[in-house]
Amino acid sequence: MIFKREEVEAAQRTVYAVMPPTPQYAWPLLGGRLGMKVWVKHENHTPAGAFKVRGGLTYFAGLAQAGGATGVITATRGNHGQSVGFGARKYGLAATIVVPHGNSVEKNAAMRALGADLIEHGDDFQAAREHAISLAAERRLHMVPSFHRDLIRGVMTYWIEFFESFARGEEPEVVFVPIGQGSGFCAAAAARAYTGARSALIGVVSSHATSYLDSFRARRVVAAPVTTLLADGMACRIADEEALQVVLAQAEDVVAVSDEEVAYAMRVLFADTHNVAEGAGAAGLAAAMQQQARWQGRSVGVALTGGNVDSAMFARVLSPS
Repeated sequence: MIFKREEVEAAQRTVYAVMPPTPQYAWPLLGGRLGMKVWVKHENHTPAGAFKVRGGLTYFAGLAQAGGATGVITATRGNHGQSVGFGARKYGLAATIVVPHGNSVEKNAAMRALGADLIEHGDDFQAAREHAISLAAERRLHMVPSFHRDLIRGVMTYWIEFFESFARGEEPEVVFVPIGQGSGFCAAAAARAYTGARSALIGVVSSHATSYLDSFRARRVVAAPVTTLLADGMACRIADEEALQVVLAQAEDVVAVSDEEVAYAMRVLFADTHNVAEGAGAAGLAAAMQQQARWQGRSVGVALTGGNVDSAMFARVLSPS
């Protein structure tokens, strides 16, 4: 995806009216542990604790400009829903959010705190999404998708912050980008093109939700079961066709990390940086550690995409049996 300068600058104005740029650090303990310079972009420091709030702000700015919507609906495992709740509240719209049964208790609470009407339906994101689409037609609500150009336009602001923080040619050799529904990876690719950065992009999926990995290898959308218990932000059963085309064109590779590898990365982030990461938020680091031998002595980037993990879950991660 290519974005014009005026589109990007409008997105930046919208995002920065609500929040400042997030920090990024090359933590010494983390670098010493991995034997490489690891730049961490802290999207866990946004007002909603994850990167998706940026896309919600730009999406709702566009929706308000178009006019006509009085209520919105979407489906989520949590962070997209918080971005919708945040944006809807800012623009005075009623928000209904559908989540699957067994969803994160604390993410559910955060969405309700933003004023959203929460509905639980189905056993996974895809079932929740299908129910949301049905309710949108029944109740005449605007369906906010999980993948849309205006969402990506907002999300890419954090990747622009990341790439523009380096002098030309000094950006990390590779950046590991978690893939859920695909907006995060597409935003990274768009920001790389916009800034002229040369970092290789490696997509990261859960080995318990491999639709994008299987689709990358097959070069077409391939559905895959979702069994991850930890990385709910990557619990995608069916890859988005448009996002897949970007991944096929822009990813050097796509790799999979297990729940065990993600849990270890969450512990490492807490020990070495004292930052809390949710499962998907630690996936980039998990991939960097998995690929450690390949990148020894070099510079890599990871995005800590969110820190919205339930307290009980995080306690279990920090104290494995």
